[in-house]
Amino acid sequence: MASPNRVSVDGAQHLFPCFQRAEVSFTHGEGAWLVGTDGKRYLDFATGIAVTGLGHSHPILVEELHRQGGKLWHVSNAVRIPQQEALARLLCEKTFAQRVFFNNSGAEAVETAIKTARRYQYASGRPERYRVITFEGGFHGRTLATIAAGGRHEYLEGFGPVAPGFDVVPFGDLDALQTACGTETAAILVEPIQGESGIRKHDVAVLQRIREFCDQQDILLIFDEVQTGVGRTGHLFACQAAGVDPDILAAAKGLGNGFPVAACLASEEVGSCMAPGTHGSTFGGNPLAMAIAAKVLKIVSDEAFLITVRDKGRRLLDRLLTIVAEYPGAFSAVRGEGLLLGLRCVPPVKLVVAAAQANGLLTVTAGDNVMRLLPPLILSDAEIEEGLARLRRTAEACRQATSGR
Repeated sequence: MASPNRVSVDGAQHLFPCFQRAEVSFTHGEGAWLVGTDGKRYLDFATGIAVTGLGHSHPILVEELHRQGGKLWHVSNAVRIPQQEALARLLCEKTFAQRVFFNNSGAEAVETAIKTARRYQYASGRPERYRVITFEGGFHGRTLATIAAGGRHEYLEGFGPVAPGFDVVPFGDLDALQTACGTETAAILVEPIQGESGIRKHDVAVLQRIREFCDQQDILLIFDEVQTGVGRTGHLFACQAAGVDPDILAAAKGLGNGFPVAACLASEEVGSCMAPGTHGSTFGGNPLAMAIAAKVLKIVSDEAFLITVRDKGRRLLDRLLTIVAEYPGAFSAVRGEGLLLGLRCVPPVKLVVAAAQANGLLTVTAGDNVMRLLPPLILSDAEIEEGLARLRRTAEACRQATSGR
């Protein structure tokens, strides 16, 4: 039943109440910093949940936004889009892939990956192969198919029958993986590092064995690199550090540095099965998104740039270990790789994240009581030190709160 019209001075009440939003908002940002509506400066170790890897208002991206925005924003995929073809070529040059489909979000890219895997099996004369094996704790998006792929009760509850075709096995359990694989299995879907569940990393040896198992069973390997991709781990994609080529890969988040863009990458054999009419997108791959993403990719894929990200990640990780040792009442462990890091908290993580915000440091909650640290890839040495100083003040505030002082 429709609600009666009412006048409101607070626009927030007109939004779906899907988010528990912090009482802070921002007017502008530059590099690793955001400025609140109250004028307070915040060091951004959240980056919109691993999105603004090149920081806020990056001059090259702003220039490209103005250049392409003044020429052409959108045409449909009913015509050739040169910017799309150029970005696809660049992605293929930098990865295992020979085919790319462009989307607008990570969930769409994962949906495309699932459809591609199923279609490949169908086109190969195995239409009975449609099921996808995933790992407990995985997060693949918020659509009906991707919440089914994740298998997490809190995301499935209240949305009717669960979309069929997904088998969830315990994290890193290769025996359970082999048991779950059957004549209806089309693919295995894995995040090399589970961000949402608390920065849980699959060992390289496990990822390599999964690749071998897929080859033995003639099924496909899908990497969900929505969060780990585009330089976040210090490599363009985490699969490259593991020495594993998937058959399909989903990318998003950092690809547009905040501009909505995503991509599903595939090998030639797999990607070419998606014939005309099998999939589509109105906005995916439009000229404006492609122009910005191409600039991001050219910056991030430079090996010298990635080396600096790995160096910063190691430095930050080492210093975080020191903070854990200094403040055992606040933190118990450090996890992660590159600039995808997590601190396991002793107090409830929401309280620690709120304390960090009060100290001008933006972070992100995750499962297993973990606080995610996702700073921009362009973070300077001075900003690393400033972030650590603010973390120490946060830990001290937590210690005083728990001691009752």
